[in-house]
Amino acid sequence: MVSALGVAVVGFGWMGRVHTQAYSRVRHHFPQLDLRPELIAVADDVPGRAEEAAARYGFSTAARDWREIAADPRIGAVSIAAPNFLHREIGVAMAEAGKHIWIEKPVGLTADDARAVARAVTKAGVQGTVGFNYRNAPAVAAARELILSGGIGTVTHARIRLLSDYAAHPEGALTWRFERERGGSGVLGDLASHGVDLARFLLGDITSLFADTAVFVPERARPTGATAGHTRSTGGVPGPVENEDYVSCLLRFASGARGVLEACRVSVGEQNNYGFEIHGTRGAVHWDFRRMGELGVSTGTSYQDQPVSTLFVGPGDGEYAAFQPGAANSMGYDDLKVIEAYRFLRSVAEGAPHGATLDDAVHSASALDAMSRSADRGTWVSPA
Repeated sequence: MVSALGVAVVGFGWMGRVHTQAYSRVRHHFPQLDLRPELIAVADDVPGRAEEAAARYGFSTAARDWREIAADPRIGAVSIAAPNFLHREIGVAMAEAGKHIWIEKPVGLTADDARAVARAVTKAGVQGTVGFNYRNAPAVAAARELILSGGIGTVTHARIRLLSDYAAHPEGALTWRFERERGGSGVLGDLASHGVDLARFLLGDITSLFADTAVFVPERARPTGATAGHTRSTGGVPGPVENEDYVSCLLRFASGARGVLEACRVSVGEQNNYGFEIHGTRGAVHWDFRRMGELGVSTGTSYQDQPVSTLFVGPGDGEYAAFQPGAANSMGYDDLKVIEAYRFLRSVAEGAPHGATLDDAVHSASALDAMSRSADRGTWVSPA
């Protein structure tokens, strides 16, 4: 028997919309799910935004204050897609109110913030899923299986990259994302958090790291009105960019493997250039998010001059079968969030975690904090 679950979305910028659409689609792709999400409430403090979202997507209630959602007994689960600096307060409050949470990364500004939300979730006995969406790609699931099965031998080294141009324009507005107090560590929280999660998901725990960071666009104009996404602004009062545009980081894994992680938000000519190259003693596996359904795979016993083949993922890989019937049919970014919604709702239905958890968020945030310490000190540090 399928039960209804009242859900709410806090923060209705782009990511809030993506969560809402995922709730609307999830049972089309996963009809076996024992829960049917019902859109009850949406909250956003920008005047008119929640009301517009309610009218467009069918929420029964629109609110300016997220506290109204915490107090609403109709709501059993909440998506938290508000700015980073609000994650801790909202996440803890929702968990204490007995509501399951699907929260976007990096779950606050620091590892202490992520730990606070994780403790609240554990204490309340609710489920917590985190928005590390790239691990949901069927090709990433296939790469993990290949690595765990020994298909490329013992992993020796890896490169993980997250390069984008969303903040490259000098007229990009000085929103909360560029402020230390509200945006945290800049590109570390925005993109490198995904890189750390992919690294741990594919290769295991990180034991130490050495990082370098930089700000390449040091000043931006303050916005003159409400913003969403990566708004441009001209004529506003200029102010300093307080957090990182770029990070490069050497990684050492518990397995003995080595890695390089690089992330940048101002890479002119790069649009969502996210991916990895992982090498082992007998082969390699490569993935590019922009060709999400493909893997570059090299396996065999040639070692030298060993060819690389293109593998098109199909119904046997990850959750691909919920979307397409045969290999090489395309999936998109929003599909990854539908998978995430499914795993969140399955966690709620079964009372056991599926997908990325608050523990994964704590590990990622600990690594980001360690990157900041390493960049300040110029030394290797441990994420612990």
